[in-house]
Amino acid sequence: MSTYQKSQDAISALTAEQFRVTQENGTERPGTGELLDNTLPGIYVDVVSGEPLFASSAKYESGCGWPSFTKAIDAVNVNEITDNTLGMTRTEVRSSHGDSHLGHVFPDGPRDQGGLRYCINSAALRFVHRDEMVSKGYAAYLDQVEDIS
Repeated sequence: MSTYQKSQDAISALTAEQFRVTQENGTERPGTGELLDNTLPGIYVDVVSGEPLFASSAKYESGCGWPSFTKAIDAVNVNEITDNTLGMTRTEVRSSHGDSHLGHVFPDGPRDQGGLRYCINSAALRFVHRDEMVSKGYAAYLDQVEDIS
């Protein structure tokens, strides 16, 4: 059994916006997410389960209004699901263990880094600074973190 789990305690601790995004498949308004302009070294984890999702080294400014990443930190923690809502076909991104709605992935990212753009809601993420990764149990992911500022 994974150490990353969805719990009722974690869900009840969410803000209204975090709940709307992660549990009701919502989307925050573009340009409003608190992690959009974050350039500190570290990782981004699921706000519900704590599972590691993205590293600062994969974050880039796409201009879309949401934090964007070129790849997941560990593919096993991210599920990609066909989403046919809003009259179009997109690929929804959900955390594997927490089953939180994170955002969507599009094939218009930087070609030299695989061509993907994971467009992710800040409200679905919690940032863990590199200096806190060991003490918070994320030491295994330090090799994926680098200064990007």
